[in-house]
Amino acid sequence: MIIDRFEGDIAVIETDGGMIEVNVSELPDNAREGDVLALENGRYTVDCEASEERRRKASDRLQRLFER
Repeated sequence: MIIDRFEGDIAVIETDGGMIEVNVSELPDNAREGDVLALENGRYTVDCEASEERRRKASDRLQRLFER
């Protein structure tokens, strides 16, 4: 699950099954757009390692575009 965007008090989250909306109060305080989330025991957590890897890959792709 990946946080796509925030719309007021709602987080729009991309899942394998499509988009879902979750109240921001259900997410960790440090959650931000692009973070990878895990749902464990009914609680959302940020997978910091997966989030950083995802950001690194996006940055690498962007860098390659500018090198052309």
